[in-house]
Amino acid sequence: MSSWIKQFFTGADGIRRALNLYGPYVGAGVRVVEIDPEYRSVTVAMKLSWYNTNYVGTHFGGSLYSMIDPFFMLLLMNRLGRDYIVWDKAATIDFIKPGRGLVTATMTLDDERLAEVLKATADGQKYLPVWPVEIRDEDGELVARVDKTLYIRRKRPEAIA
Repeated sequence: MSSWIKQFFTGADGIRRALNLYGPYVGAGVRVVEIDPEYRSVTVAMKLSWYNTNYVGTHFGGSLYSMIDPFFMLLLMNRLGRDYIVWDKAATIDFIKPGRGLVTATMTLDDERLAEVLKATADGQKYLPVWPVEIRDEDGELVARVDKTLYIRRKRPEAIA
């Protein structure tokens, strides 16, 4: 792979570019608007279009969920580093009102939440935190609420080497 291609897809902005070319996101109409360079937050958006509209003319629920699916895992993997295992474990979505037009969501991993993860996994035990996120429309009204459960554990010392 040429060096300009590697550079183009390096860091938070490179991950954003790659995800905006990722087939399932292109197909769902999801745009990664911003990934904080320190991996503290991600903002995504999705316009209503013919390819993400359900039978009644509003956002397809699967597309709403796909907007937020990998991002807490991505933030944690980049903040915790290679000494940790991070997986998406479960999710629930509560549809509050029909989504029309542009919808957005911001996932945040603040320092307090990161400290909580580090403390809970310090002894090598698994940790299953729930990360809430809200999907809002252009008027700021709540469209859906998602709770993501992640599996987080420090790798065993022999697996780190």
